Amino acid sequence: MDRLDELQVFLAILEAGSMAAAAHKLGRSPSAVTRILATLEERVGLRLFERSTRRLTATGEGLRLAEQARRLLLDYELAISEHDAAPRGLLRVTAPMVFGRRHMAPVVTRFLMRYPEIQVELILGDRNMDLIDHGIDLALRIGPLESSGLVARRLGEVRRVTLASPAYLQARGTPATPEELAQHELILGTAVRGLAEWRYRADGREHIVRFTPRLQLNDVEGVLNAARAGFGIARALSYQAAPDLQAGSLVPLLGAFDGEALPVNLVFPSARHMAPRLRAFIDFAVEEFARLELIR
Repeated sequence: MDRLDELQVFLAILEAGSMAAAAHKLGRSPSAVTRILATLEERVGLRLFERSTRRLTATGEGLRLAEQARRLLLDYELAISEHDAAPRGLLRVTAPMVFGRRHMAPVVTRFLMRYPEIQVELILGDRNMDLIDHGIDLALRIGPLESSGLVARRLGEVRRVTLASPAYLQARGTPATPEELAQHELILGTAVRGLAEWRYRADGREHIVRFTPRLQLNDVEGVLNAARAGFGIARALSYQAAPDLQAGSLVPLLGAFDGEALPVNLVFPSARHMAPRLRAFIDFAVEEFARLELIR
């Protein structure tokens, strides 16, 4: 058994959290991964993981070995890599539906025009996909990140915007505080979170508006269409509503209560052994999104 290969398998188990997930990631059988770990533990004379029925947790000795193994493998990769090799191969990227359609797809198109030997599969959807399980190289995520072991590259931030059409506000009046929303028709978007409540914050105080909506939609374009038609007040992320806000078909409300901005990040499983095509896309995307005023 190649000693470097043992360390690669060990780190894959650590990152994936289980033998089965590591085997899937590496394209090996679970029994082979189990055998390699047993051999490594026998070689170092230490228990590297605590086992449970669902997950493996690294011991203190395992974490120390992991730190040393990463340095060793990185040095090895740098020693044998061809730094002038052109990026090539398939890159699988996922992003939220509206953001992906409006912003990520154009970035991907320009990236492919620069790198003719790369192919990209862009998967759009509003549910966060597990990168390891689905074989995803890179995801664009909006909002706080869970502690998942993923590496993040921050692009900027967006905000939740409350909005309505000028015609609706002329007919029903403009709410000055979140509490006044109780007097209005509210349109609930349920694409990601289906709770019938909106949260606001100002001067260190949280305002929670709970309501029974007459209209619920699981698609943000439907929410915006209903607001544009004058049915009621809606909430959306700033990049989703940007065309309507710029055109004046919808106007922002309660700006003083918007609360904290939501971070926009590129996330990927590991910065270690990053394929040239992935590194090239991250650098390209960071540069492109820096010009996008929607995520300052």
